[in-house]
Amino acid sequence: MSDAFYHRGLTIEVDLDFPRATIEGLKVPKRELSRLFRPRDSDRKKTERVLLHCKQLIDSSSAFHKREEARREHLKKLKEGVEEWNKWREENPQIRPLLYNSDLREKTIGKRLNRVNFANAVLINADLRGQNFRSASFHEANLGGAKLHGADLTAAVFCRADLYETEMPKAKLIRTNLQGTQLAKTDFSRARLDKCKVYGMSAWDLKFDRTTQKNLLIRYRSQASNRNKQDSIATELEVDDLQVAQFIYMLLNNHNLRTVINAATSSIVLILGRFSKKRKKVLDAMREELRSMKGSYVPILFDFKPSHKRDLSETIQLLANLSKFVIADLSDAKSIPQELSQIVPNLPSVPIQPILLARQKEYAMFEHWRRYPWVLPEFKYKNKAHLLQCLKQKVIQPAVTRREFASR
Repeated sequence: MSDAFYHRGLTIEVDLDFPRATIEGLKVPKRELSRLFRPRDSDRKKTERVLLHCKQLIDSSSAFHKREEARREHLKKLKEGVEEWNKWREENPQIRPLLYNSDLREKTIGKRLNRVNFANAVLINADLRGQNFRSASFHEANLGGAKLHGADLTAAVFCRADLYETEMPKAKLIRTNLQGTQLAKTDFSRARLDKCKVYGMSAWDLKFDRTTQKNLLIRYRSQASNRNKQDSIATELEVDDLQVAQFIYMLLNNHNLRTVINAATSSIVLILGRFSKKRKKVLDAMREELRSMKGSYVPILFDFKPSHKRDLSETIQLLANLSKFVIADLSDAKSIPQELSQIVPNLPSVPIQPILLARQKEYAMFEHWRRYPWVLPEFKYKNKAHLLQCLKQKVIQPAVTRREFASR
């Protein structure tokens, strides 16, 4: 898993799985990274060491000092006013403005920035709190980690902008263009989003706390059904939630929805069992083994809280619907009877592969489920090592075979 960090307006990505680190996409030599680690270092400590090393590389670079000079010049130009700035941008389209780590608040630079052209600008970790950006352009700008608390972004354009970990509490986004915007860990707490364009936007791990969202517009053009026609058909719909917008679009665009569902049901494996400390170690080990079969399976271990709008049974059934098959550990059964009662009778196309610790017996009511052909004979394992050793042949293969048989 890759983590992104910012330093001096540059993006550092660290991935300990390889290990690998990049600065603005340029790889740091692997031999340099290997010298940083200590035998007992935790992943957090390793990340800190790699990050410190990357920061030192940036600070000692002659290119960085040139960037700093450019940043000071660009900030000076901006302080001349929006009109002069936009004229300069028009005359120098090849220059990418560097305003990272800059304080651009109105009280600091003495200017409002309505209609400013910040297209393709580097505004990483910039302080833009309370600033006025009505009808401003942030087209393809990088605002990673920038602070936009209380900013007025009415009719501003963020097409294909990067808003990773951008802070926007109490910001006003009315008729704001968010088409193609990359949103990840963006903070919209108490912000107002109204009549925003959101087609093509990517939304992950957003923070909403008393956020107002309404009339978000998905407007897109799709090809006409007659392939001989060059015309396209304009489609519009409105939703009231950024994260729901992507899903609603897929529901309406049936081809995309089929692709997503087919991809999910061909790889997801739902793992059910008891989450006591001892039993969960077995489930975790099984999940890791499935993960190691790269490209084959996406294991989901249900050990998280269900939605507050759906009870446990509904959530389990939803995940089972998306699964290629289900592995159910009956050892020390507690919630398993209730979970299987929701899955088994209703999902004949989803094989259920029970497993059980050899010295135990399945719970009394499990006998009832044996009459369903998609409930496979349970595999009894001696211990965790035995389970992992036999996982592919005794657990996965029977379930895959049953799934293939059912799909004929």
